[in-house]
Amino acid sequence: MERIKIATVWLGGCSGCHMSFLDLDEFLIELADMVDIVYSPVVDCKEYPEGVAVCLIEGAVCNEDNLELLHKIRARTQVLISFGDCAITANVPAMRNPLGPDNVANVLQCAYIDHAQDNPRVPMSAGIVPTLLTRVMPVHEAVVVEYYLPGCPPSADHIKALLTQLLGGSTPHLEGKQIKFG
Repeated sequence: MERIKIATVWLGGCSGCHMSFLDLDEFLIELADMVDIVYSPVVDCKEYPEGVAVCLIEGAVCNEDNLELLHKIRARTQVLISFGDCAITANVPAMRNPLGPDNVANVLQCAYIDHAQDNPRVPMSAGIVPTLLTRVMPVHEAVVVEYYLPGCPPSADHIKALLTQLLGGSTPHLEGKQIKFG
C-alpha cells in the first residue's frame, strides 16, 4: 500500500505554525507511521513533488517566488490547508499593503538603505531578494484552498485533530468562534 504524501510549506511568515506542528510531539511518531512528509522546511527536499495528498501552507504570499511555488503546489496537491492567520488573512506580512502601490520601493529602501549598518544598497543579484509583489495576499487569493486552520499559531491539538480527520477519510468540521472538531 502506498503511503499518503503530505507536505508543509513556509511562505511569508514567522515559522510559528511549523513550531506548533513540531509541538505535536509523540503524535509525530504516529504520523510518521502513516505518511511520508515529502516536502517541508523540516526535510531536505528541493523540488515540490507530484501526487501530494495534503499540504499545510504557512504564511502570506509576499513575492514572486511564493506565488510561483504556490501555483506549483496547487497543481500537484489534492487538499490545501491555509495554516495559520498569515496564510488566511495575510496578517502581519500585509502590514506593508497600506503603504500603497509604491510599498515595494519603500520596504526595500527602509530595509536595505535606511537601516543598513554597512554597505547600504538593495541587493539586485538574481536569487538574493525575490521580487516583491505590490500587495501581500492571503493564500486563497492566489489559489483554491480546501480548509482553513486559524490561529497565530494554530494549536498542536487543532493541527492533530484536522490531520487525524483528513487521514482517517473524514471531512473536517471547522465551525464557530472556537474550532470544533468531530
